[in-house]
Amino acid sequence: MTKTTKLKGILIALVLLLTGSMGYAQTIEKEAPKGFDQVRAGIATGKIDTISYPSKTVGTTRRALIYTPPGYDKKTKYPVLYLLHGIGGDEKEWLKGGSPQVILDNLYAEGKIKPMIVVMPNGRAMKDDRAVGNVFEKDKVEAFATFEKDLLNDLIPFIEKKYPTLTDQEHRAIAGLSMGGGQSLNFGLGNLDKFAWVGGFSSAPNTKLPQELVPDPEEAKKKLKLLWISCGDQDGLITFSKRTHDYLYQHEVPHIYYIEPGVHDFKVWKNGLYMFSQFLFKPVDTASLTKYSVLGTPASTNVRNAKYPQILPDNRVVFRIKAPDAQKVQFDLGKKYEAVKDTSGFWTVTTEPISRGFHYYSLLIDGVPVVDPASETFYGMGRMASGIEIPFPGSGYYTIKEVPHGDVRTKQYYSKALDAWREMYVYTPPGYDQSDEKYPVLYLLHGGGEDQRGWATQGKTNVILDNLIAEGKAKPMIVAMLDGNVSSGGLAGFNENILRAFENELKVAAIPFVENNFRVKADAKSRALAGLSMGGLQTLYAGIKNTDQFAYLGVFSSGWFANNPKLSDPQYEFMKNNAQTINSNLKELWISMGGKEDIAYQNSQVMLKKFDDMGIKYQYSEYAGGHTWPVWRHDLMEFSQLLFK
Repeated sequence: MTKTTKLKGILIALVLLLTGSMGYAQTIEKEAPKGFDQVRAGIATGKIDTISYPSKTVGTTRRALIYTPPGYDKKTKYPVLYLLHGIGGDEKEWLKGGSPQVILDNLYAEGKIKPMIVVMPNGRAMKDDRAVGNVFEKDKVEAFATFEKDLLNDLIPFIEKKYPTLTDQEHRAIAGLSMGGGQSLNFGLGNLDKFAWVGGFSSAPNTKLPQELVPDPEEAKKKLKLLWISCGDQDGLITFSKRTHDYLYQHEVPHIYYIEPGVHDFKVWKNGLYMFSQFLFKPVDTASLTKYSVLGTPASTNVRNAKYPQILPDNRVVFRIKAPDAQKVQFDLGKKYEAVKDTSGFWTVTTEPISRGFHYYSLLIDGVPVVDPASETFYGMGRMASGIEIPFPGSGYYTIKEVPHGDVRTKQYYSKALDAWREMYVYTPPGYDQSDEKYPVLYLLHGGGEDQRGWATQGKTNVILDNLIAEGKAKPMIVAMLDGNVSSGGLAGFNENILRAFENELKVAAIPFVENNFRVKADAKSRALAGLSMGGLQTLYAGIKNTDQFAYLGVFSSGWFANNPKLSDPQYEFMKNNAQTINSNLKELWISMGGKEDIAYQNSQVMLKKFDDMGIKYQYSEYAGGHTWPVWRHDLMEFSQLLFK
């Protein structure tokens, strides 16, 4: 052997060592390239065999296929992937439809996967386990659940006795398609001491509810090396994958949620195997898991069946609109994003990661702001606007759950104070119609550019209260969401006359209407008043002047204007002269801000300093997020837990 040949051999060995052991140092594509499942000449290949094993669970001898990798050596111990089929298949389904040996051989040739044994069993654990007749018959479906015992007690011990395998949890993986995807999630997550790598491709309805799959998220975080969930975007079963992902996301369990163009077929499943196998039995960089998806998930705020906007796992947003005659298209979320047009007239742009919760946005076509036809619309910014809901792990408190639900009722009433018909939204707690009980009332006010719809839609008041009441954290209460607009001037024309007009509307029209039409307790200790931004100013004015009628006041992202002494000074003078009464009457004066980025932050700090000087008692809370609905939802969640106790 020449020195040059020997050097080349050393270099090749070094490359193979690095690509095999430094798993996340290499680049993994986001989807399989063309030809990934085609036989290649001149590469080493693995071997497929049929094996038979005794099953005490079923009471018969069962069959499975086994793939041993290129260069298989009985003196080397290998990790094992158990690869499961769907409801209409058997141990040969992957071989017939997915060419797993070809996919894996090609990946080995490129140094992209660790050498492993792959076992493809029959997941229908019954004596006649053929995929014949009606595969949806009860006994055949139940046999897929029975396979868990067969797998754990019969198949795995057989494989680990007959083949040179690494037998610890970190070197055992399970994955499958459709029914096998559900089995993989059920069995893998249900046996975290047995499997560290779990993959569900287009998982079927047999997938357990997320809270049953992962009852202890902290244990899953510690024991799992990788949890993979993938599906085609047009697969009718995608809801089962998404509900699992949503739960894992809320509980911050690291995982890959991978959506690609496709339906319920082997195009998707082969790509799932191609992608998933490259992660196996290597170090995993959990910080990078959110980047592995071809498509995002349609936003929950989209109109029915709209594919875009899509939210990627890292909370970047993909916007898309067809406007072939437009010259310029932008999407405005406070920052304008320039879209690019393709040859079909579609304009597309991907944003940077967007912060948590609800955001208004506008579509700008040639400079004209309009609503996105793919989005639900919301009255905000003084007009109808599009909105997008960005998920985040802490959003469970405003997520609909299996708890008793109250109602939101739309009520019209004639206001003698304003000589006009008005509208309010009223939340009644669970069981209101079946009870004779009288309830306390929270009167809840929106901000400038919004109306009575804001707290019911953008604010998710009913969901927040339903969840808190179910958990025993908030008292059952009625919430009257009022229209605070009593003039057409908006904040530009905001003055004490406008505040006085709202106070009159509240006392003369809104409260009497609620107390005459709902079973409520009509005393100060059973009334609360709260509002955000403009509604916070209305609360400061009407609430502070009427502490004989309200025992609880909540001021969200608001404060008397530091640069408008003509308006603010009389309010401070009133408070100074009545500090003892205010402190005595109020059980809670709760002031909150969305952090330093909240546009009302400085006004609030100046106001609170004056409160301190006057001896006004209050509680202060901060929740970063600026002057936005994510902050105000959190404010409502916190404030409502203090009420009527």
